[in-house]
Amino acid sequence: MTHAIEVQDLKKSFGSNHALNGIDLAVPRGAVFGLIGSNGAGKTTTMRVLLDIVRPTSGSVSVFGIDPREGGPALRRRIGYLPGELILDGRSTGRQLLKHYASISGPVRAGRIEELAARFDVPLDRSTHKLSKGNKQKLGLIQAFMHEPDLLVLDEPTSGLDPLVQQTFHELVREAQTNGQTVLLSSHVLSEIESIAEQLAVVRKGKVVSASTVTELRAAAKRRVQATITDRSKAEVVQLLSSVTELSEVTVARSDDNTTTVTGRLSGGPDAFIRALASCAVADVTIAAPNLEDAVLDLYDARPSSGAAPTLHDGTQEHTK
Repeated sequence: MTHAIEVQDLKKSFGSNHALNGIDLAVPRGAVFGLIGSNGAGKTTTMRVLLDIVRPTSGSVSVFGIDPREGGPALRRRIGYLPGELILDGRSTGRQLLKHYASISGPVRAGRIEELAARFDVPLDRSTHKLSKGNKQKLGLIQAFMHEPDLLVLDEPTSGLDPLVQQTFHELVREAQTNGQTVLLSSHVLSEIESIAEQLAVVRKGKVVSASTVTELRAAAKRRVQATITDRSKAEVVQLLSSVTELSEVTVARSDDNTTTVTGRLSGGPDAFIRALASCAVADVTIAAPNLEDAVLDLYDARPSSGAAPTLHDGTQEHTK
């Protein structure tokens, strides 16, 4: 079996609310796989179905070849889960709480809890109701990782953590992958997904709108470009760039110092844009590398259409691409 998780046409409705509208997902064994999407996109519901916390309306779900509805405690012990909204018993200390979780999740090797607590710098003998949000989140991470499960399902795992602790979390994820464990995590922090996940799925309105490697999705993004030209009028710049079909969302502005600044977004490589500027006196030019955030926003239709007329800073329209 090559996949730790396989989901086909997964649908889930809560009354008239259709949370999942046909999710398809395949997470390879040993992968670090990211789920990206806005609030309400369906990430958390998908994760809860994998753990049999909620049951699907239709579709098929498999975790290590087993339907979660039939896997029972034996399957759940192979999973470490961190919910997006972590609620801890405030009457217990962290140590007592983790001991209780260890009795449920399965064997935890000697010293493992203390090792993780030291790495996260979390006090184990303090009542959890006295802990900060960040320290509570650390306890949640410890209970997910401590029994070294085959699969980690982590919903917004770095919420409330400072940057140094986030680095510790990233190290644990990489160690888990080295040990052959599979990690499925969701995050609103795209840079986090970009730094630790190899593959990802973008979820929108209960469907996967893109599933690819992080590298492939980033490469598909449009580049942000900007150039300041000193020897051409606004109209001349517009005419000059009209042949650059790769350029969209164009804004052209004339400054008080008689320079013309053009901004836009490029699909593909920058060659045509550079060639168009070659005959001009260019005071400055910036061509940004494609980034994951822009690629995801494009998938969410958060950008103007590539066929939209470029808009000037004063709100008038200069030319149509």
